[in-house]
Parts: sequence; structure tokens; C-alpha cells
Amino acid sequence: MPTYMRPAALALATALALTGCGAEVTRTADGKDTSRTADGHYPVTVENCGEKKTYDKAPQRVVTNDVGITEIMFALGLEDHMAGYVMPDDKGDLSAVPWKDAYGKTEWLSKDRITEELVLDARADLVFAGWNYGFSEGDAFTPAGLRRVGIDSYLLSESCRNGQGKARGVMSPLDALYTDLANLGKVFDVEDRAEALTESFRKQIAEAQTKAPKGSDRPRVFLYDDGRDKPLTSGVYAGPHDIITKAGGDHIMKDLKDSWTTVGWETVIDRDPEVIVINNYGDTTADRKRAFLLSYKPLANVSAIRNNRIVVLDYVDLVESPRNPAAVTSLAAELRKQAS
Repeated sequence: MPTYMRPAALALATALALTGCGAEVTRTADGKDTSRTADGHYPVTVENCGEKKTYDKAPQRVVTNDVGITEIMFALGLEDHMAGYVMPDDKGDLSAVPWKDAYGKTEWLSKDRITEELVLDARADLVFAGWNYGFSEGDAFTPAGLRRVGIDSYLLSESCRNGQGKARGVMSPLDALYTDLANLGKVFDVEDRAEALTESFRKQIAEAQTKAPKGSDRPRVFLYDDGRDKPLTSGVYAGPHDIITKAGGDHIMKDLKDSWTTVGWETVIDRDPEVIVINNYGDTTADRKRAFLLSYKPLANVSAIRNNRIVVLDYVDLVESPRNPAAVTSLAAELRKQAS
């Protein structure tokens, strides 16, 4: 069985499993499964960003925000439980991803920001987003606001606030991914799928680590997202930390107790990265980011710039998503090249 089953095969397998355990199968007018299993799976309670949340049934009209969050749902085969997704069209080519079919059958609700009006129009019963991944007090779009209009929410674990102002992160980035898979597996009664995905991801990362640089060969690595006056980068709680570390790099911002945040160029220069990873997304292309880094005079003596050791990874590789394990494999291969 491949790591990612096709949605049709997943649906068939689920239907057979339900029939075999004596489930009462019912569907809504638009064909969505509202089955309740005879083994009394519901209600279920999960802990999400420190809050206990109880679900009496699987949500049927989920709206997701951004590519990584959307693909977590797709990787679990839950596109039939979605009303649609919100995502800018700057997140790369989606035509060759394992979830191409799921993208094709799920409505792209907006290429702009997610709003309360949008999710109300979609008749959402749950919004899967995160702090700075859709939820923001500044935009007046928050879990508390949705609760007031009768819509539940699930927060991306990478984005959990940690009690220090608006700093984010309460666990390692890959643990955040595994936590969300486990929680959503319970919420949607697909625990077997969640466990299989997590097991396959752990195995993929372990295999990459066997070939990753070790000891004194581990290069110092800096993640450059964007920014001229101050670079936006990753702290210990954003995806790049685990991706860099598992791939055999020494993440130079590993002492930064936040997820995505800005630092000063002086700190970057002082820590002298030997490799820079560019986050590829948005209006500023990876080529333009590379050109800036190579031409920015304060960086001229930084090892990565002097030796032109710059690696590019896509946004969805670096935010919490089911593409993180493949990113570890890809970066490990690049770091081996840099070390040779």
C-alpha cells in the first residue's frame, strides 16, 4: 500500500470498514457521509493549543486556510468533509502533488484572506486555521469571534501561542504535525489513517537522517523568508527548525523561542551561516531573494554568501504540512552536497 492512498480508495476502504462493523450509514443531500459508528466513537475530546475540545460528531463543512493546513486534511482523506479552502495562488504548482484529485474536487473559496463573511457563506461548521495562518485580532477574525456565530475552530498546533505575548510555539514543529494528525484522526474517526501517516513520516525522516551530515560536518544554516531591513526567519517552533536539524544542519536560530519572527542582520552575521535556505513564495521570487542576499554588502563576508551556498525550498515544505518529511529528505541531500 503506498503512503498516500487515492481519495477514492480511501472512501471505498472506509465504506467497507463501516459496513463490516454494523454502522448506520446516512448521507446529507449533497452526498456527504454522516455515519455514526456502532462502536460509539463519539463524543471525542482532544486537546488543541491547551484547550479541551469535545466533538459529538465529525464536522462536515470544514473551511481550511492556507496550503499546509489544507493538505493535512487531504493527506487524511478528508476532502469530503470540507466546504472549501482559502489560499493565495502563490504557493507553487499543485498539479503534481499527491493530493491533486482532492484539490480538483474541493472548492477554492478565495485567493484572498479568510473572513467571517466567507465562512458563513460557506456554511462552515469548523474552521481549521492558525494564529497568523488566518486568525488575527488585527483582522477581527478569531476563534472567539467564530464561536459567537456558532462556528467551531481548530488551531494549527505550530501556531499555538505560548503565553509570552503573541509568540507562538509550544512543541517541536514535527511534534506539532503529529499532534494535529492524531487529533484530527480522532475528530473525524480516521485514527488508523492518522497513525499510518505518522508512522510513514517518522520512517521517512529516520531514513533521511542516516544519510545526513553528522558531527563536525553539520553546517550552520539560516532560514531566510523575506525582508530587507530585518529578515523574517524561523525560531525553534517553526517548521524549518526541525527540517534543518533532522537534515543534518545546525539551525543558527535554535535559541529563538518563537516560530516565524524577525531578527537583526547583525545576529545573522555574527552567527556566520554556512548555508542559507530561502523560503520560496509570494511576489518576491526566490531568484530575487538570492540576488538580494548576494548583493547585500553587510553579508559579504558571511560564509554562505562567500561560497554561494544557497538552497531553495517551497513555502509548503517549511510550514507545518505533510510535505515536511520530504523536505527533510531533500535538504539532507543538499547539505551532503555542500559538505562534499
